[in-house]
Amino acid sequence: MRIFDPHIHMSSRTTDDYRAMRDAGVRAVVEPAFWQGQPRTVVGSFTDYFDSLIGWEPFRASRYGIRHHCTIALNPKEANDPRCLPVLAVLPRYLEKDNVVAVGEIGYDSMTDAEDEAFAAQLALAVEHDLPALVHTPHRDKARGTERSIALIRESGIAPERVVLDHLNEVTVRMAEDSGCWLGFSIYPHTKMDEHRMVAILREYGLDRMLVNSAADWGESDPLKTLHTGEAMYSAGFDTDDVDRVLWRNPTEFYGQSGRLGSGEVETTATEYAGNSVSRGVRKE
Repeated sequence: MRIFDPHIHMSSRTTDDYRAMRDAGVRAVVEPAFWQGQPRTVVGSFTDYFDSLIGWEPFRASRYGIRHHCTIALNPKEANDPRCLPVLAVLPRYLEKDNVVAVGEIGYDSMTDAEDEAFAAQLALAVEHDLPALVHTPHRDKARGTERSIALIRESGIAPERVVLDHLNEVTVRMAEDSGCWLGFSIYPHTKMDEHRMVAILREYGLDRMLVNSAADWGESDPLKTLHTGEAMYSAGFDTDDVDRVLWRNPTEFYGQSGRLGSGEVETTATEYAGNSVSRGVRKE
């Protein structure tokens, strides 16, 4: 099967993960801007990180035959820290970069007034820069957070078909489907969704506007959960076209709205980026 993981934080993964993903059929990924795990205290921390998402990480992925795209934003978890808010003024120059295919992750963490303001401002940036938006629905009080997200999306004026509501589950899938937005599901080893629950949702709601991702980061997660979902779909009676639609054509259609998706095989002739290489030592044939 061919796989496009529409939400994975590869900056926190190893080159062994890239190799395993390539062997599993992953040929393209989108890496959303993420929080650091500890507080960022200066805007320069963001810009260095954003530069790596449009430079070093696509190079690293290319060494394993994987095309890397990204989304850029102030993550909702960081929107509550006044030290982080000045990055909103920096975002427009990154949203013009060729490899940036959406504004994200944006949305809610704790549903504060500060998150409201950052969410609305970044939806406006998505409209201004003619980009889709990747919306993080909160892990706590998910139903209320998803409802509040949908309300703000409607107020913003962005077309719902240009928005994906991510980290959905059985509680929020119906309201998300009714909103006209795309539906994103993160498949995790122990939390969020697993591949068997995902298959049950696909059986009940169909394949339209469905995006399945691993959302793998530096926490307990698995970058091969997209593969496992495809395998579970086959076991449940879905055919090759169904699996290809969910794991390849749907993410291609959603992020293709940016007009910036690459196509074809990844160019892997470059051996260094900014003087650095992923190779270590001398390789013996």
